[in-house]
Amino acid sequence: MATWIPFLITIAYMVVAVWLGFGAGKGRKMDTVEEWGVAGRSLGPLVMYLLVGAGGVSAYTFMGAPGWAHSKGVPALYVVVYLTFMAITAWYLGPRVWELGVKHNHVTQGAAITHRYESPALGALTSMVTSIGILAYAVIQTTGAAYILNVMSHGVIPVWAGVFLSLGVISIYLFRSGLRAIGITNAFQGGLMMVVSWAVGLWAIFQFTGGFSFGPVFERVRAEAPQFLTLPGNLGDMGFAFWTTSILISMVSVWQTHWIQWMGADSRKSIRTAATLLPTFYIVCIPMLVVGFIGIFMYPTIANSDTVAIQMAIDNMPIVIAGLLGAGTLAAAMSSSEPCIHSTALSYSKDIIQPIFKLSDERAGKMTRWLIFPIMLFIVAPISIAEPASLVYILLIGYGFIGQAMPALIGMFFWPRATKHGALWGLAAGFVLTLIFSVWYPHPLGIHAGIWGLFINLPVFFIVSLLTQPVSRKTVEDFFPDMVDELYEEEPDLANPVPVLNMAQIKE
Repeated sequence: MATWIPFLITIAYMVVAVWLGFGAGKGRKMDTVEEWGVAGRSLGPLVMYLLVGAGGVSAYTFMGAPGWAHSKGVPALYVVVYLTFMAITAWYLGPRVWELGVKHNHVTQGAAITHRYESPALGALTSMVTSIGILAYAVIQTTGAAYILNVMSHGVIPVWAGVFLSLGVISIYLFRSGLRAIGITNAFQGGLMMVVSWAVGLWAIFQFTGGFSFGPVFERVRAEAPQFLTLPGNLGDMGFAFWTTSILISMVSVWQTHWIQWMGADSRKSIRTAATLLPTFYIVCIPMLVVGFIGIFMYPTIANSDTVAIQMAIDNMPIVIAGLLGAGTLAAAMSSSEPCIHSTALSYSKDIIQPIFKLSDERAGKMTRWLIFPIMLFIVAPISIAEPASLVYILLIGYGFIGQAMPALIGMFFWPRATKHGALWGLAAGFVLTLIFSVWYPHPLGIHAGIWGLFINLPVFFIVSLLTQPVSRKTVEDFFPDMVDELYEEEPDLANPVPVLNMAQIKE
């Protein structure tokens, strides 16, 4: 019976998550986009901090990070670099996104792009392209949750059943309470992850070294396996170029999930406060990375490096700690898959289905939350069951598609001369090249496919924009109120004033 305690603790977490998430929407009208989608724009700084933090610290923390440390060494630290820049991006862009959303009633990234470029087609295409990366992340988390349930149940729950069980639990409270459920469950999950990560990490270090210092672990790695402490380290066929460009594409990717979470804040200040504190949450990764390095010696021949921390807990740790690790890992996985499924359903509804079928806001709002079920059943579940690659690698490939929205966002926040034609053709070209270099000719010269996509996306975006007519003066005023006169001038016919392009100022 004692051997089943870790599994029971893990299952108990799922029960608590359903209870918290289902109750989050009590008394709220959840068939509207404003409530189900962005929680009535009512989330304060603490919830925002835990919402974004727990959503970013995922199954990667308990499986991918120790897995890469175990199989590749210090290249696992790429996450330190890109998470730092993501926090800076949130601090700078988050308040601006929120302000535009409140002023113009945007909810999704696609809606803002549609408004900026006066092109529903561009908003829909952006939604489709970036959702590839978002759903890849959901696959990672669902696969991670299935691994946990399989290991904790001693194989009684097969991976395919774990996929459906974890998605089924999420669907209960996500359908009921939307972003409010994600916020309240992430708050609980975030605290659980922090406690579990350090408890497991310090226990493993003490058992391995007799103390609580990280130093002896790395001294042994340096003495017996120094290739794990150098770059490109043990990257195998990936190489240094892929590692570096993976960081670059991660840094320029603005996630649809984060965009919608920013929309749920109650003020600009809440976003900025949460972003300022965000790096303090990421220390949850440190002890689990060390666990991965310990695994180099304890499990040199383990079949799947992503499961090294879980296997170490099952084999060596007290049953309560092992159970908490199972619950913490499941919490990490579910806290990150929830916003991916939620944001994709919201984006597909608002940016694709509603414009195509010309639905009213009321009908679109009622339909939105039902979309989580086909997304789970026909996209996330089948790919998760197939287990196509390592957890980290799936994530890195997904970033390539998310990053293709970057030029359009440059035009939204920094360049009023950007046009819908430039953004549309740049995005299309970048998507095609990223797809080719992800699937058929993986990462030529070791450069990440997403960077290759930007190599063509950015020039097309700028050149075509300069050759085509910009959006109306009214739209430029909405996004660049202080820069309108640099782009337009009024014709002298005061009876019929028509804004025309000021070519002289553009040439200057």
